[in-house]
Amino acid sequence: MSVQLILREDVAGLGRIGDEVHVSEGYARNYLLPRKLGEPVSKAALKRMEAKKLLLQQQHEERVNVAKAMAEKIAKTALVIPMAAGENDKLYGSVGAAQIAEALLAQGIEVERNIIVLDEPLRELGSSEVEIKLHSEVKAIVKVKIVRADDKAAAESAKA
Repeated sequence: MSVQLILREDVAGLGRIGDEVHVSEGYARNYLLPRKLGEPVSKAALKRMEAKKLLLQQQHEERVNVAKAMAEKIAKTALVIPMAAGENDKLYGSVGAAQIAEALLAQGIEVERNIIVLDEPLRELGSSEVEIKLHSEVKAIVKVKIVRADDKAAAESAKA
């Protein structure tokens, strides 16, 4: 059995603000309605949504523009993370989202670690590109270079 809802927010894989969608009862009852992502279709809801749709769309575009500006700033940033490593360039430990978020914060860019997309932590010396999902429509790529912790001269020259 399906339920018809009006989306109050963008929902990945389902629709955008103001769209009328058909979803299963369980998905509506357990996910969309409690999180206030949708509401049942009614004449009053349609009128409210039409009145709010323009405002919501403007707010959405504003958030996207802020995310795009942040993505440009992140793209210009190169992170250097010193780590202890063995003879074969394998790290003692790994570099995860938390270390990348800390390195970005040191550069003056504040992001939450849960938006940093890593399939698995970085475990070798060298350069990598890491994706940061700033918004459902905006992704940024940051260059991360992992150097030996005892090679501080290389870390300083890479920052310059």
